[in-house]
Formats: sequence, C-alpha cells, structure tokens
Amino acid sequence: MSATVFTIANQKGGVGKTTTAINLSYAMAEQGIRTLLVDLDPQANATSGLGLEKSEGGSLYGPLCGEGSALEKVQPVGASDCLFVIPSEVDMAAIEIELVQRDNYLIQLRECLQPLRESGDFDAIILDCPPALGMLSMNSLAAADYLLIALQCEYLAMEGLGQILKVVEKLREAGVNDGLELGGILMTMFDQRTNLAHQVVGEVRNHFDELVFRNMIPRSIRLSEAPSFGQSIFEYDPHSSGANAYRYLADEIIQRFTLGAS
Repeated sequence: MSATVFTIANQKGGVGKTTTAINLSYAMAEQGIRTLLVDLDPQANATSGLGLEKSEGGSLYGPLCGEGSALEKVQPVGASDCLFVIPSEVDMAAIEIELVQRDNYLIQLRECLQPLRESGDFDAIILDCPPALGMLSMNSLAAADYLLIALQCEYLAMEGLGQILKVVEKLREAGVNDGLELGGILMTMFDQRTNLAHQVVGEVRNHFDELVFRNMIPRSIRLSEAPSFGQSIFEYDPHSSGANAYRYLADEIIQRFTLGAS
C-alpha cells in the first residue's frame, strides 16, 4: 500500500506551518504511523527543529537533479521506530532556479518521491514547504494527495487562503495533479481570550465547514521555544497545551485519512 502524501503549504510566513510539520509528524509517529517528514525549505527550520544538523548532500537537491535516490536521504529521528526525515540545506535554494529549466518542471518532485511512496516503508509523507508559492511549493502541490493549510487566527491570514486555493484549482484544471484535494484547514495561534480569534474561526468554519479541523493549535510560548532547543513539543514540554493540541490533531488526521489501516 503506497504512502499518503500531505503537503503543508501557505505562502504567508509565521503561521505555524513548520511547527505543525514537526509536531504533527512526531505525534503521528508516536501513535505507530510510519511517518516521513521531507524538509523542502532552504532555511531548513524543520531540520534544525528536530535537532538535526544541516549537512552537505543530505537534502533532496541531488535526487531532484537526477543524482541518486530519495531513499538514500532518509534518516531516522531519535529513538522512534516510526519517525524519519529527509533534511534540507542551503542547496535547496538553487533548485528553485534549476527546476524551471526542466521539461515537466512541475512534476519533478512527484517523480523523485515515487520510490518512497511505493517502498512500503511509510504510511504518511509530510512535505514542509517554503513560505512562498514558488517552484518548490508548486512541486509539492503537484506531488501531494492532500493539502493541509495552516491558517493563523487573524483576518490578514485569510486573504492568502483564497490565493492558494486558486492555485490548487489551476493545478487540477491543467491536469498537473487532478487528484489533489484540500485535506483540511488547521487554525493556529488561537487565543481564546480574544473576540477576533473566535470571529476568524467562525468565519472560516462557515465557509469550509467540516474541512476545518476540530482541534485548534493555541498560541503558546512553549511551542515557539521548542525548535530553538532542537526538540519537538513532545520532548520539550510533553504536558503542555501545545503538545495536547497536536496529539488531538494527529488523532483526527489518522481517523480522517484512515492512516495505518491495513
């Protein structure tokens, strides 16, 4: 059974996208879902947030250029039997330029990931994208089964939501990835003390109904601190509200997409 591929994308930075990639991957692995996190961001924040060093030749740059296989880049994370990562490095910045010069430039990542999907080693592959709708993000959308959107609980964040959904529709219409679906919208940095946060959540739920995940990620200092120690929230503060929120989110995603089912 091939792995389900999720891309966590949003052209706006600072919305909790990489925080979600790290902690959702960790939470799913804790529940026995064999999860591979692929860091596509040249800034490599997901890589360092899991305590891994950026190492030359460790990213998907080589395989995307036709040198070697993506399978060779997979690394286990910590003591977990179920969490793996393909790290990023600064070389990934160059791939944005190089991909444009290729034929079928939008499907290069899909072809690169195909051996991973079909290997039988993973139940889920999570792609963490740069905070822009550039070539890497477009490739991730072309490679994914589902798009997960991290959306900060503020009105300015909602403006970008329509933009990324238009891109998804164009990719479908062009036949680049007609199977791509919006898997869900995750409300992040939710502050239950403010009327604004409740209003934004209400408006998004009115428009997208059940596509909005029930579980929201709270605004949390502990979530912000954890990556600077090279740790997920489950290692840094496993009993915090942020850790609990990502556990509940992992439960919801595992059930929604029947991950790990034989």
